Amino acid sequence: MPPTDASTDAGTTPTADPAVTASRAEDEDGRDTVDLRLPDELLGLIAEQDSALPAARPAGEQRSSPDPLPPLQHDLLDNVGEWGPAATPAGVFQLVPVRLERDLDLISRWMNDPAVSAFWELAGPDTVTADHLRPQLSGDGRSVPCLGVLDGTPMSYWEIYRADLDPLARYYPARPHDTGIHLLIGGVADRGRGLGTALLTVVADLILDHRPSCARVVAEPDIRNTPSVSAFLSAGFRLSAEVDLSDKRAALMIRDRALRSVLRADHF
Repeated sequence: MPPTDASTDAGTTPTADPAVTASRAEDEDGRDTVDLRLPDELLGLIAEQDSALPAARPAGEQRSSPDPLPPLQHDLLDNVGEWGPAATPAGVFQLVPVRLERDLDLISRWMNDPAVSAFWELAGPDTVTADHLRPQLSGDGRSVPCLGVLDGTPMSYWEIYRADLDPLARYYPARPHDTGIHLLIGGVADRGRGLGTALLTVVADLILDHRPSCARVVAEPDIRNTPSVSAFLSAGFRLSAEVDLSDKRAALMIRDRALRSVLRADHF
């Protein structure tokens, strides 16, 4: 199960709908798994793109340090890296896919902030953060880690992921192409002033604009993380249920494409 969201804005604890508890399937190691087979056409496309990557280093060749992972060459999220910038009340915002050699130090520093580590649980040396990023960067593209860049400055970390292909799908009635969000605001000065709400609003809009097959944007912040839950509510998400995941009790937040015009009217 992916980590939880870090604090965004100040807020109060909402009143939940009746809790929904789904049965959890576990593999023999006790970890949640999603055993899904990708379509043959998609596997073929991935194989073609992988063949264009640099050739592997010959066996036995020495190297002083591990090669950095190349940028993700494909994803199952309609090319997050090509979504482009968007205007927000706080400035121009863009999701920039993570590059390990460029971004590891910054993301690791954010993960060691006590307010972040309380929920993400990735404090420690850079290798801890690297071990979290590598499976996403070398995977099939169902989760894309990104820096959130505001007016040219990286200030947040995001994971845009296919919720319907994630272990989360075992805990709620997932629909095809449901798209999930994990978020942390990096700088202390950027927290508690409504910025999380503004960014969640624009990222949800980016998802719906660029993923026509996606009818819902979902999130599952820790129910104890009141500022995060409040920010999602202010960004037009609804609290669908409280669910017991493998590592936390989460607030299942959903923003529906069908209500987008109503939400836009409320914001203007």
